[in-house]
Amino acid sequence: MDAGPEIERLNERCVSLRRMENMEPNEAQELQETHEQANEHPTLKPVSFTMSVLAVLVAITTVLGHRMHTEAVLEQARASDQWNLYQAKKIRQADTSLAVDYLSALSLRDMAGAQKMVEGYKAHLKKWAGDLEQEQQQAREYEHGVRRAERRASRFDLGEALLEIGLVVTSITLLTRQRAYWFLGMGFGAVGLVVAFTGYLVR
Repeated sequence: MDAGPEIERLNERCVSLRRMENMEPNEAQELQETHEQANEHPTLKPVSFTMSVLAVLVAITTVLGHRMHTEAVLEQARASDQWNLYQAKKIRQADTSLAVDYLSALSLRDMAGAQKMVEGYKAHLKKWAGDLEQEQQQAREYEHGVRRAERRASRFDLGEALLEIGLVVTSITLLTRQRAYWFLGMGFGAVGLVVAFTGYLVR
């Protein structure tokens, strides 16, 4: 009696059991049921493989979407901090400009010292004007980063939803044995994959 096929089946079973150890109970049960159905009906093996691929793609897209949402929050925090810094320097510039006006209008005993102070303030004002432009530009770049991250996150979220729909529709094939659901599920999955990929093209 040839024991080769029996040993091969036992090896496959051991591999499946080891994979199930790292899964949630419901996920392991679903995987086992899908595997058993695919073994009972060889024509369903491509469907089972497609479901596995879609499940992996859903997981990857979900992680990418979460990362983009986190990046949007961080960019928003940076933009807020940058605008706060801009406002602080703007207030300091206004106060210094007011001091210069007062010193220029008042009659002081030490006019030479007052004039020297005014010149120093004017030099600071000129420097701060350039700094304010840089701070404003940096804040706007952060805001652009927020909008970009939000648009990317939206693409990944939509791609994830389409991939999940494709996974569910494909699983209907196991119940109905109608391959039309398989093709329809792959169609949803392909569209979801393309939408998620366009997230990298957003600038």
